[in-house]
Amino acid sequence: MLIGVPKEVKPQEYRVGLTPTGVRELRHHGHEIVVQSRAGEGVGLSDDHYRGAGAEIVEGPEEIFARADMIVKVKEPQAAERKMLRPDQVLFTYLHLAPDADQARDLVASGAVCIAYETVTGARGGLPLLAPMSQVAGRMSIQAGAHCLEKRQGGMGLLLGGVPGVAPARVVIIGGGMVGQHAAVMAAGAGADVVILEKSPETMQAIDNRFGARVKTLYSSRGSIEDEVTAADLVIGAVLVPGAAAPKLISRELVEQMKKGSVIVDVAIDQGGCAETSHPTTHADPTYQVDGVVHYCVANMPGGVARTSTFALTNATLPFVVALADKGVRRALEDDPHLRDGLNVYHGHVTCKPVADALNYDYVEPLLAMAA
Repeated sequence: MLIGVPKEVKPQEYRVGLTPTGVRELRHHGHEIVVQSRAGEGVGLSDDHYRGAGAEIVEGPEEIFARADMIVKVKEPQAAERKMLRPDQVLFTYLHLAPDADQARDLVASGAVCIAYETVTGARGGLPLLAPMSQVAGRMSIQAGAHCLEKRQGGMGLLLGGVPGVAPARVVIIGGGMVGQHAAVMAAGAGADVVILEKSPETMQAIDNRFGARVKTLYSSRGSIEDEVTAADLVIGAVLVPGAAAPKLISRELVEQMKKGSVIVDVAIDQGGCAETSHPTTHADPTYQVDGVVHYCVANMPGGVARTSTFALTNATLPFVVALADKGVRRALEDDPHLRDGLNVYHGHVTCKPVADALNYDYVEPLLAMAA
């Protein structure tokens, strides 16, 4: 199989879909790899690194999309990239389709096979291709939030951990999954007063076992969200419904009641955000204010630490890339139900139910779509 790796074109996105180590592994399996020039320069990987691993280097994305059997990326394809997709092509990347009707329409129209990292499941549960970036984003959310609390950034001028004689900031994390727990690691480590709102008793028990008294848990309800968000100095939106749009748990009215100079870091913004006042921002212009509340809603947070993120992500995705290349897309999907869970669009059919429900498409079960 010929595998293509284009340079990411989303603003301030420096990650790359394959490292030279991945190229070498795929070459060992007999596959060819074509990489766009300077695709890895943002993470310190030169064209010579890729050539040394056996990749062919080309200048523009057009040749990659025209030649490759499978495109391996990081972020969702932008409009110009979607126009280059072919009906016989496989796209393997993050998609986050539920809040993105334009992208979904273009992928359906392309006829390509589109597999989303974020809905591939694990044999023991979880989302193994989302987990590395959730870990990074969770930890980054506290760094970003602490910075936004500084007066010059529009915050109230709080030090996250306080100092002797001065209380620390109160950090409220909505969602106790991968993002939430990694945010709690950083926040508790900095000495903040940390509360996680969560619905699952098993998850709350796991948090208690992990953190003890350093992190408090509360059952997530409308009332507890209202009470905790209005008392918070920093709110981390860490909710996730796999494949679906994030639920709007922080209303416009609730934002009005928050402390002036408090901060919302909406990590769920890739899936539309969990605050009604959230809209995507970039690393170049990451924040805005609504009613005196600073909003940080960067849609590719891990791109800010692109080298760490690239190696963490490609460690997780490479075995699936190898399986798709070795077996071909149809057999790989038939053989592995967890990879099949990642199938969002197959030759014009929407094969991920949360996406179909969110965007009013007819849902087609993946095996039926492949049989057709």
